[in-house]
Amino acid sequence: MSAMSEPGTPPVLGVLGGSGIYDIPGLEKTVWRRVDSPFGTPSDELLFGELDGQAIVFLPRHGRGHKVPPSELNFRANIDALKRAGVSEIVSMSAVGSLREDLPPGTFVIVDQFIDRTFARNKSFFESGLVAHVSMAHPVCARLGDALEAAAAELALPMRRGGTYMVMEGPQFSTKAESELYRSWGCKVIGMTNMPEAKLAREAEICYATVAMVTDYDCWHEDHDHVTVGQVVKVLLANADKARALIKRVAPKLRGRAEACAEGCHHALDNALITAPEARDPAVAARLDAVAGRLLGA
Repeated sequence: MSAMSEPGTPPVLGVLGGSGIYDIPGLEKTVWRRVDSPFGTPSDELLFGELDGQAIVFLPRHGRGHKVPPSELNFRANIDALKRAGVSEIVSMSAVGSLREDLPPGTFVIVDQFIDRTFARNKSFFESGLVAHVSMAHPVCARLGDALEAAAAELALPMRRGGTYMVMEGPQFSTKAESELYRSWGCKVIGMTNMPEAKLAREAEICYATVAMVTDYDCWHEDHDHVTVGQVVKVLLANADKARALIKRVAPKLRGRAEACAEGCHHALDNALITAPEARDPAVAARLDAVAGRLLGA
C-alpha cells in the first residue's frame, strides 16, 4: 500500500469510475489490491498503476460488473480507502440524466455545484466524540476542473463547464413532477452517486471534481418520459470510451503539482475540528487516522 500523501508530495490521482467504467485500459505497472477501511468494505479492490508517469488509483464505484446499487454504496469506505492508498486528487466519472434541452445525451458536464437530496447514507466521517464542520460552499476543485476542461477541449469532446448536479436517492428514476421541480431550481443534470461522495472527499482533504456524463434526458422531456435501462446503457457505453480517453489526457496535466492545492482542498480541516482535544473519543480518532491524521497526529 502506498503511504498516505501529505499535501506537498507529488499527486496521486484517484479515479472513481461510474456506470460502464470498470477499468482503465492503458495503465502500466497495474495491480488490483484490497485496501481495508475501518468504515467497512469498499466497492471493490483498487487498481494501482501509472499513466505517463502519473500515479493512478482506480476504483469502480459500483464494483466490477456493477454489483452495488447507489443507496448501498459504502461511500465512507471508498473515500477512506482511496486516502489510505495515497490519493490526493479525485476525478469522479458519473452517468447522469439531463435537465436541459441544450445538454443532450453524450454531453460531458464539468459540474461546479450540487444539491443533495439523498437521505439513506452516512454523510460524514465525523461523529459523536469528534465533531467537524467543513465548508462546502465550493464543493469541487477548480484546479482539477481547469485541467479536465483543457483535456476535453483537446479531445474535442462535447463538454460544458459549470452547472448544478441534483443528487437523488434512487435507485428508481424521477417522477415527472420531481424532474420539473429540479428544473425549476436551475439544476442541469441529475444522478444518484456524487453525494455524499463530494462531502467525504472534502473531509478527507482530497481535491475532487466531477465529470457528469449525460446518458438521457430525464423524464421531463416529452420524448424521454419513460427512461429505460436499455436506452441508458447504449449511450453509457459510448460515453465510457470517451471517459477513458479523457482520463488518459488529463493525467499528465496533474503530475506537476509539488505543493498543496492552491484551492485549499488539502487543508480543508484546518479550521473544521470543533471538539476540544481533551474531549475527543480515542476510538473515533483512531478510525480517522487516514482522513484526519494530518491534524490528529496519526
